[in-house]
Amino acid sequence: MAATDGVRWWDINNWADLDLVRAELAAGADPNYGAHVFEKPLHAAADRGSPEVVAELARLVDDVDAEREGRTALWMAVFEGRTDNARALVSAGADPWRPMMADWSPGRLSLAGPTPDLFPLPAPEVGLSEAEAAAAREARRLIPALEDSLRDIYYDDLSLACVADVSAAEAAARLEATPADDMDMDALYECPWNKPDAELIVGITDVPGGCVIIQPWGYTASTRGVAKRVSPGTVCYSMYVLGGNGGYIARDGAVSAWQPHSAYTMPLDAPAEKILAAYLYRDHSVAFCCAGASLRLTDGGPIIGSDMWLRLPERDWRT
Repeated sequence: MAATDGVRWWDINNWADLDLVRAELAAGADPNYGAHVFEKPLHAAADRGSPEVVAELARLVDDVDAEREGRTALWMAVFEGRTDNARALVSAGADPWRPMMADWSPGRLSLAGPTPDLFPLPAPEVGLSEAEAAAAREARRLIPALEDSLRDIYYDDLSLACVADVSAAEAAARLEATPADDMDMDALYECPWNKPDAELIVGITDVPGGCVIIQPWGYTASTRGVAKRVSPGTVCYSMYVLGGNGGYIARDGAVSAWQPHSAYTMPLDAPAEKILAAYLYRDHSVAFCCAGASLRLTDGGPIIGSDMWLRLPERDWRT
């Protein structure tokens, strides 16, 4: 274990190994700090450790509800779906209903997730609003609906844009796209790198709530240029799988970048609805984009294929 400016850093990468953690403690590691520059040991264990390690550290820390950048270890465990760790923290005295992060206490956040009965709701604690409950129901419907279709599909080079309240025909017109009738789509799927204009071919499909633009073999559908041109008067969520599942959100032509958030990276001043969306769609970026544009897909068909294949005009779509 290294020492810097009087701080003895934990020398551990596996927070699920109770023996390793106990060895570090026996060697002088402080249960309250020193896991990493930006985290506490209990937060690290809550995020990616085992309930046994969580219980051990929770027994030793000065405050089981100590915050790091506005969130407790219990908030971390709930956000990351570590329900066993969350139960261990509550057994050690952590407060599920401590307000934080835009009033998303760990307990209230859990009401929107897959285990809404994780903590008993005490009076006069307020549960989810009608809009929040509806968002949670839609996530529980949308994620499995898409994943049933996408689970066995290789789409590591997929890009897509989800456009609200715009038809496929209107999106094509906004992009000044023309039919790609001369393109052999089977050959393009099989070997896009041998087709010089493959990056200009996109598919557009009407779906409930708007349309989906895809490019299964490249990044073009997720570009700033596409999002900017299809979003006047509406909203577009785009993403590129190979680029780390990030992309752009465009509202009425104004474009900003987005990346999936973890419990650590969620900004302290994030609005409540952004925190909820990040929690509901953690590790489900395709569904996040569909939900962001209020598209009500019933399966992943429009993500892996298209009703209409078009050729974009030659321009720098990245800008």
